[in-house]
Amino acid sequence: MSFRVVIDARRIRDFGVGTYIRNLVRSLAQIDEINRYTLIVPAADIPELSGLPANFRTVLYQENGNPALGQYRYPIFLKSLAPDLYHIPLNAVPLWMPKPYVVTIHDMGSLLFEVGGGFRNNMRLFQQRRGLLRADQVIAVSSATRRDVEAVLGIPSSRVRTVYNAPDPIFYGPSSPPVVCVGDAELRYPLEMGRVLERYQIHYPFLLYVGRTNPQKNIPRLVEAFAVLRGELSEHPLYKDLRLIIIGDSISGYPVLRHAVIQSRVENSVRFLGFVPIETLRSFYQAASAFVFPSLYEGFGLPPLEAMACGTPVVCSRVSSLPEVVGDAAAIVNPENVFDIARGIREVLLDHNLRRCLIEKGFEQLKLFSWRRTAVQVLETYQDVASSRNRPR
Repeated sequence: MSFRVVIDARRIRDFGVGTYIRNLVRSLAQIDEINRYTLIVPAADIPELSGLPANFRTVLYQENGNPALGQYRYPIFLKSLAPDLYHIPLNAVPLWMPKPYVVTIHDMGSLLFEVGGGFRNNMRLFQQRRGLLRADQVIAVSSATRRDVEAVLGIPSSRVRTVYNAPDPIFYGPSSPPVVCVGDAELRYPLEMGRVLERYQIHYPFLLYVGRTNPQKNIPRLVEAFAVLRGELSEHPLYKDLRLIIIGDSISGYPVLRHAVIQSRVENSVRFLGFVPIETLRSFYQAASAFVFPSLYEGFGLPPLEAMACGTPVVCSRVSSLPEVVGDAAAIVNPENVFDIARGIREVLLDHNLRRCLIEKGFEQLKLFSWRRTAVQVLETYQDVASSRNRPR
């Protein structure tokens, strides 16, 4: 028996969760011709959802600019669609969310690490807890996140299942790495990659970080480790002008990070590019000398896999979900030790055998993750919820 699903796709253009929504919908469209899907979108024209089959339709929902009113208005809108179940693809469930519904929880960072009080913050945390506790099924993107959901919220294991993410397919495919010209001690980039770097006026080797810059991402320590490394490599023929590029949030909202850059005296060597188009991001991954991810907590940790898909060696911490994601395909460092972070980066830059080994292992590790497999498991979750509810029409 077929069923009808409403998927909240309003955040499809966001960093991170947008990757999840976009690829889940595309993969569901490839494997499911029977059930009917309604996608709630923020604008009439969403190129990311073009070309979907006939059992998919989009419905426009426009925010009114009042979040408090939206807590009532949006559930009423959802009820009017009369599906068999809803899927909220992130932990932002309206207070009066109609049931049955499935929630995808990408991490527990806001519940585990949020500090400070105030009515607004307390209400947001209350809403997040309530949204997960009332869900018919919770999809956790890693076993580590699943353990956190069960331990912190006390949700029975029967209502939580692990379904991994995967990199966006744009990061896969043939790519030409930068060429090291030993005689000239410089990097030469393939034409398309070179054009992207030229647009950003990048003419030097660089380390890359991609993601948010909130406290648990540990970027101040990355900056400090980079400063240590620059001192060690100041006479190196290739890496004497090594830079650090951070793609994601701007520095403006994090004074601790700004202070780390100034105190480490690397203001001219660290660049914050904000968000970039995904095609541009692929070129940055490919051009980077190494990808560094010293996070203190990750619900899944997608950027290391994206870097691996682009053939770039990865340095990352072994905390929370990251062991599941990177396996033995990354250089592992202690995220709380600046000198160990620097050590891991230095080894990846200078040990050519290690670089080659990590790149090869990275391609193997990627075989554990695919959006088709994700879609199959999510569809099974829908089927379980729909069949268990069996509400009369």
